[in-house]
Amino acid sequence: METVFWARLVVGILAAWRITHLLAHEDGPADLVVRFRHRLGSRFAGKLLDCFQCLTLWVAAPIAFFVSRGPLEVILTWLALSGAACLLERIGQQPVVFEPGLEEKKGDFQDGMLWPEKGREHPLDADQSAGRRARPERP
Repeated sequence: METVFWARLVVGILAAWRITHLLAHEDGPADLVVRFRHRLGSRFAGKLLDCFQCLTLWVAAPIAFFVSRGPLEVILTWLALSGAACLLERIGQQPVVFEPGLEEKKGDFQDGMLWPEKGREHPLDADQSAGRRARPERP
């Protein structure tokens, strides 16, 4: 009997991910899903289809009744199905790579902008008479 629960849980997880992925990211057979999303537009239901994580909660809710063994387990199973579907979605994505930013050297002036081209005046150089501090020279 325990094996049946785990089999239902795995099937429920896969079904929740598949249905959510279909509704959120795919065109569907004969473009039915994409037309459905287009008709919903920017209303509440249309916005719901834009967020994979939000949509898993709605898709997993009825599946939780299929997987759960009792009424008290429905809420935990519902959240577990949603979470597992979100994890499956992340596994299938390209990894996020963080690259180190430019290192600031001590004493360098960083105003968050690119250095201007040679021959063009920097805004801080233009108005030194108004009490603004001058931009240091590029290394």
